[in-house]
Amino acid sequence: MSVLLRRAIALASILSVGLLGPVGLSACTTAEAPPPAATTEAPTVAPLPESGNLNAGSYLVTSFTEPFEITVPDGWLSDGGEVLFKDDPDHPENLGVAVVFWPTPYVPTDACAWQGNLVEVGPSAEAFVDAMTAQTSTASTTPVEVMVGDYSGFEFDHSVEGDLDITPCDRDKFCISSEFSNECTSWYSTKEERQTFRVVDLNGQRAVIWVVQFHESINPELTSEARAVFDSIMFKSDK
Repeated sequence: MSVLLRRAIALASILSVGLLGPVGLSACTTAEAPPPAATTEAPTVAPLPESGNLNAGSYLVTSFTEPFEITVPDGWLSDGGEVLFKDDPDHPENLGVAVVFWPTPYVPTDACAWQGNLVEVGPSAEAFVDAMTAQTSTASTTPVEVMVGDYSGFEFDHSVEGDLDITPCDRDKFCISSEFSNECTSWYSTKEERQTFRVVDLNGQRAVIWVVQFHESINPELTSEARAVFDSIMFKSDK
């Protein structure tokens, strides 16, 4: 089941100027306009397709208040324009890796007992980081400051705490964060899942991006490839 399916379940004239020559009593002449100066347009980056197989290359993503570019090799797919994923051919029955970028304004105080505990966090990067690192039933590494293109942010790893059993958790899932106050849209289905978050400060507005490893037996080359896709994300400021 794709990451986006989880979410679905939960609910841009050139003007030419003619120069008029001097006018006499018997004739008038019009000088030809000079040819426009040659211009070189910067190459445009194609928008990320909403679905389907992706050709290797860079794409523009507009999920947040500032766009970012992301680069993928062959074999990656887009799911809804907000999730990129690739399966591990050695484990076709399981999800492989994914890079996800969508708004997550709610964080449960307890990832296991999450129903009724989805709390809205402020728009800053710091607010989200504080809520995630304080979340119980999960464990986070100490957040470190990073630059993601022209913008600063924080990075940390996140996983289920220790050997906690998922069975007693609400709806058999560890809820990590959500778009909604009454339903979970991002969760761990097993305690083997691992995520690395980058939380970017876009001039007071937050962008949350994460890379997911769905199980421990993922081919290390695929894990490295997913990390390279994640690291390729660059927010560019026009200022």
